[in-house]
Amino acid sequence: MIITCLDLEGVLVPEIWIAFAEATGIPELKRTTRDEPDYDKLMRFRLDILKEHGLGLKEIQDTISTIDPLPGAKEFLDNLRDISQVIILSDTFTQFAAPLMKKLGMPTIFCNTLVVAPSGEITDFKMRLPDGKRNTVKALQSIGYDTIASGDSFNDLGMIQSSKAGFLFRTTDQIKKDYSDVPAFETYDELFAAIKDVIDNE
Repeated sequence: MIITCLDLEGVLVPEIWIAFAEATGIPELKRTTRDEPDYDKLMRFRLDILKEHGLGLKEIQDTISTIDPLPGAKEFLDNLRDISQVIILSDTFTQFAAPLMKKLGMPTIFCNTLVVAPSGEITDFKMRLPDGKRNTVKALQSIGYDTIASGDSFNDLGMIQSSKAGFLFRTTDQIKKDYSDVPAFETYDELFAAIKDVIDNE
């Protein structure tokens, strides 16, 4: 029995923080897990910038409301869910993900939670568990599932390398170079074919 685990941002939807950086004109917020492997450090950096500019959850959610899935993403996900159970494993937050899940047909997502003050200021964040993607894959394996995983960033490598099969998707040239043993794809058709091949040969 196989469960396919997918990253969200960069794989199925655009990067939320990049969209917000463009909407606000704050280039520092374009920094993502493709650039900074330490997620805690990255989020502390983001929260400091939000505080400096007086921005909170509402402003980010206003940007998220304008974001649509990447072209072809929903069709890819629909086709994938016809042949496999699918869980989206993301380091994003429930307050960000909810409207995007509606646009993707309400797939299952495991993610994290923001701590938001009554004023709307984001004061902190709560990770579901340390190294959440890799540990979720390990937990699924402990109850009898094999996993296939795909993502685009440093924080996806744990789940990719811990799975029966793992694939990079639309990642950076540097990550492809550093992890040349992991197959890397640029189109949904290629990724679907690779996942289907693993499932068919189960």
